[in-house]
This record gives sequence, structure tokens and C-alpha cells, in this order.
Amino acid sequence: MNSIIDFENVTFRYDEQEENSKEVLRNINLSVEKGSFVAVLGHNGSGKSTLAKLTNAILVPQEGKVLVEGIDTADEDRKNDIRRKVGMVFQNPDNQIVATMVEDDVAFGPENLGVDPKEIRRRVDESLKAVGMFDYRLHEPHKLSGGQKQRVAIAGVIAMQTDCIVLDEPTAMLDPRGRKEVMDTVKRLNRDMGITIIFITHYMDEAVQADRVIVIDDGRIRYDGTPGNVFRHIKEIKKIGLDVPQATELSYLLKNDGIDLGDVLTADEFVSAFEKLRR
Repeated sequence: MNSIIDFENVTFRYDEQEENSKEVLRNINLSVEKGSFVAVLGHNGSGKSTLAKLTNAILVPQEGKVLVEGIDTADEDRKNDIRRKVGMVFQNPDNQIVATMVEDDVAFGPENLGVDPKEIRRRVDESLKAVGMFDYRLHEPHKLSGGQKQRVAIAGVIAMQTDCIVLDEPTAMLDPRGRKEVMDTVKRLNRDMGITIIFITHYMDEAVQADRVIVIDDGRIRYDGTPGNVFRHIKEIKKIGLDVPQATELSYLLKNDGIDLGDVLTADEFVSAFEKLRR
């Protein structure tokens, strides 16, 4: 598979003028494959949100390069090209809503790109259908639930026809129902439309739904692999201030008591493994 985003020896610090400023990210090397679903985990201050902002030139590294389909994000003349390829969805949906009607909000991005009005109409309708919000196209955004607002924000990114969507803790301010709405939408976009997803989260049950999990600690990549491979490191992950999925932790505790359920990530997997053991 081809990569859509590449980090090459990337180091980033916020106070670049200060000689002893802290490096938020240190010597990051990372490739994200087209069509993949990548979850990025890390405690507060680990650098995961900084990594998200480096993917579409909101931030630019002091050392190393970030390439989006071969385009260097440091190239000022190519910023619009980069943002046509990689779109961002942030934590607070209220900060992303700019219009007084849902369909106008989704149209905002393509309009700024100078897309033909007929094409904008088509994109808006298709994007709202893709996130299950077409029936709300004439609603006022401020009357929607948190989960619905985030789905509208995602539709706005889809309408710009980006190949990759980076979501920076998009469910942090949502209730469980809203979180599920957003996760179901993201998984469907990845599965059915082939959109590359980079999903920054601190919820383990969201991370296990990805193809790949990256754990960042103190500005470095600590683990990178499938959810099963990463969450085997239970003690180490807890040591850096993160949790593991509840089902994984419970199976780990049972294993210490001589009951081996194998690698378990979800409640359904736990129940299934336990039932097999009882037969």
C-alpha cells in the first residue's frame, strides 16, 4: 500500500526562539497508509494533538519533514493542496460550526475552495448522506446534539473531498450515545469510502476498533502495531498513565489466576472466549 502521510525525523517545539524550549515531539518517524484506520493514544501533554496538527500544516516542524502525498507541509504555496487532501475535525463541535443552517455549514469549505455551485450542491447532499445527517440539512446546528454536530463537522470535511480525516479527540465532549454515533460514522467512512482515518483519543474502547494503534509518551512513539499487539503491554501502558481496554485487563487478571482466555480486546471477545473455555 502507498502512504498518504509520512513523518521523517520530525521534532517540534512550541517556543522555538528559546534555546532550552521543551521538545513536544522528538525524532518521530511514521508512515500512514492510504485507506487505513489509525488510533493515536497518549496522556495529556504527550504530544498526540501536536502530531495531529502537523498532518495538515496547522503546525510545521522545526526539524525533519511531514509529507502529504509527497508534498512538504512547510511549503507555504502548497498549504491549500495539503488541506484538500487532509481535513481536521476538532474536539469541540461548537467551535467548528460557522453557519446558521446545516447544509450551509457543510458547503462552507467547498465554497472557500471556489468549487462550482452545482458541484457544491452535489457534494453537500452526498456528504450529509454519508454521515446520516441528510434529513437534518435544513436544521439549525445549535439545536442538534453533540454527536450530530460532530457528524456535521465530519460532513464538512468530506465535502472538501479530502482523502484523509484527522479527528483530534472528537468524542471527548460527547455522551456515550454521541460517541457511538461518531465512531460508527468514522468506521463506515473508512470501510465504505476508503477514507484514511487518524483518530486521536483517550478512550481505549475506541482505539481497539482501529486497524493500528500508536501510543505516544513524552513526545516519542512508545508502541505501534495492531490493537492486539499493543495492548499486550499492559503493565508498561499503565506505567505511562494510560489504561487498557477493560476486557483486556480482566482477561489479564484471570490469566494470573491460571485462566487463559488469550488476547481479548472487547466485551464480546471476552464473553466468547469465556464460553469456549466452559465447554
